[in-house]
Amino acid sequence: MSQNARRSRADIEALVRAEHHDPFAFLGPHEVNGGVEIRAYLPGALRVELVDALSGDSLGEMRQDEAPGLFILGLGHRPDYRYRIHWAEGVQDSEDPYAFGPLLGEMDLYLFAEGNHRELGRCLGAQLMTQDGIDGVRFAVWAPNARRVSVVGSFNGWDGRRHPMRLRHPAGVWELFVPRLRAGEVYKFEILGEDGLLPLKADPLALATELPPATGSVVSAPLAFAWNDAAWMEDRQARQAHDRPLSIYEVHVGSWRHDGEDDPRPLDWHELAAQLIPYVQDLGFTHVELLPIMEHPFGGSWGYQPLSQFAPTSRYGSPSDFAAFVDACHQAGIGVILDWVPAHFPTDAHGLGQFDGTALYEYAHPFEGFHQDWDTYIYNLGRTEVHGFMLASALHWLRAYHIDGLRVDAVASMLYRDYSRKPDEWIPNRHGGRENLEAIDFLRHLNDVVAAEVPGALVIAEESTAWPGVSRPAREGGLGFSYKWNMGWMHDSLKYASEDPVNRGHHHHQLTFGLLYAFSESFILPISHDEVVHGKRSLLDKMPGDRWQKFANLRLYLSFMWTHPGKKLLFMGCEFGQWREWNHDAQLDWYLLRYAEHQGVQSLLRDLNHLLRHEPALHQIDERADGFSWLIGDDLTNSVYAWLRVGNEGAPLLVIHNFTPVPRQGYRIGVPLAGVWSVLLNSDAARYSGSNAGTLHEAFAVEQASHGQAYSLLVDLPPLGALVLRSQGS
Repeated sequence: MSQNARRSRADIEALVRAEHHDPFAFLGPHEVNGGVEIRAYLPGALRVELVDALSGDSLGEMRQDEAPGLFILGLGHRPDYRYRIHWAEGVQDSEDPYAFGPLLGEMDLYLFAEGNHRELGRCLGAQLMTQDGIDGVRFAVWAPNARRVSVVGSFNGWDGRRHPMRLRHPAGVWELFVPRLRAGEVYKFEILGEDGLLPLKADPLALATELPPATGSVVSAPLAFAWNDAAWMEDRQARQAHDRPLSIYEVHVGSWRHDGEDDPRPLDWHELAAQLIPYVQDLGFTHVELLPIMEHPFGGSWGYQPLSQFAPTSRYGSPSDFAAFVDACHQAGIGVILDWVPAHFPTDAHGLGQFDGTALYEYAHPFEGFHQDWDTYIYNLGRTEVHGFMLASALHWLRAYHIDGLRVDAVASMLYRDYSRKPDEWIPNRHGGRENLEAIDFLRHLNDVVAAEVPGALVIAEESTAWPGVSRPAREGGLGFSYKWNMGWMHDSLKYASEDPVNRGHHHHQLTFGLLYAFSESFILPISHDEVVHGKRSLLDKMPGDRWQKFANLRLYLSFMWTHPGKKLLFMGCEFGQWREWNHDAQLDWYLLRYAEHQGVQSLLRDLNHLLRHEPALHQIDERADGFSWLIGDDLTNSVYAWLRVGNEGAPLLVIHNFTPVPRQGYRIGVPLAGVWSVLLNSDAARYSGSNAGTLHEAFAVEQASHGQAYSLLVDLPPLGALVLRSQGS
């Protein structure tokens, strides 16, 4: 074979071994000795004809004489052609993938390499497109250290020799246009690393996936949903301002409710919209928060070990079905928050780990790149491409699916290099400290970009340490989150509530301590899924005492939570007193709502949300100290707490909690205004299945100083009960 033909034995052998690093240099049309030679490598083909692209007339039979599967035809000029491939199964017409020039633009590659491509979901991955008048799919994947990358699927018999890709330097992105492919095709990438062939890899940028336990990526068009939520989106920024009520119902989609008698199954997105939305509306929540719905291989991870950061799980329907659910929520006046996981990812062989044979998405050293607690890899957010990948994922959900907020999981594990590690199992940062500087930079950048590009969208931190300024703007030295989960309040208040009332006087500080820092951040008070699983017992079952006391304590605890400064989050089932711990494989115990006590808890929650929405004192300035003032915080003997809540407008509210089962008659409390104070809520009322004790209607304040106030009133405190009163003016 002459060198002029540019067909060296080394090229052919590399092609046959599926090790050719530059298939475009050999396959497709090439000028040879004043003519054109067209080469195709189609292992398993019986024969191949070259035909005119327009007429279909034969231009000649391609010969196969250099290696099995290598077909060659020389012509005097380059025609407009396609292949007619004869397989044992039949005849296939196809354009030549190696006849197309470079696909991705230089600007796309540049932005990706520097970590600033905001629309990676429309750039990398599998993109339906028309190239030179031919419909097909452009595949693109980042694998800079691979020796060869091929796209494989049923369209090529999962044979990595058939569609090796072109490497674009220096971005490290491999690309290939496969003509005539359509949406719905399942595919993966076959990657030859430095040390050999890797397990088939799913597409990190897939927009859709197979239904687990299958692990293939699915070609999908970018979402083209006809949204009907223009009014919601236009007003979202004002609606989600911090002076507005925020009450979140946390939901695991797969276990909220099941359908079917003989073979129960989780609801799909359309069924969920039909049932969940009216329920949330009736109870008065402002938002739903979904445990991660990004595709994840193991259902038992509840979504917290995702591998597809751009694809909604196929468990409940298609991407369009999910968009329809969000749209329906918005039309019903309900916001949608998604849990999102940028801290770590699972070690499944088809996933991101060792993606091109090297630590690409993760840190290389296990002291930096592996979570021992969760058996997961840690994203190397200091790498610009990974930084940009995760930033683009966040924007993808907020933009493409109109999501109203992201709750960022496990922020504490991102902030500290020694998180859950022994002293000799972590690597200090470049200054010798324990802070993860790369992750901190990422979080600040994320929050700045979201604030600038998706105004009104919330970014919420699950952060369990005393890191300062989590919700302070990055320009002021903070991390820039909209809100922070108040994990300290959650732990202290649940510990107190689980104590026998006889002992609560010895733990009085567990409810007062939270008010020392309640205004240091923009807080959400969370009772989440993590508190009702793994032996922690349900919220109702945490409560001490007999059946009556358990329900009374639960109503009291929810009243305490809803009248305390801070926004609210409650996990599904807590709103009606689920007895059992949460089980992700089973639906909630809806049958409990046949019983009056459970109906009572649900009615109380409905009324608490009504108060939160309609009383400015409970939401307008609940992040500022001037919206709250203690009246009684030191009555250890009686375990009574009382405070005032005020807003920028409207009447002040008096809130009183009696954490013992002893009714308190004629309990005097100071108030700022004389006259009638109406009872807005008594958690022991008969309508909540309480004992109907305590002041039920109104109290009258007289000019008798008490608790630092000029006036005071007498109230009867219900056992294990809360009162909320509003001044009607002097």
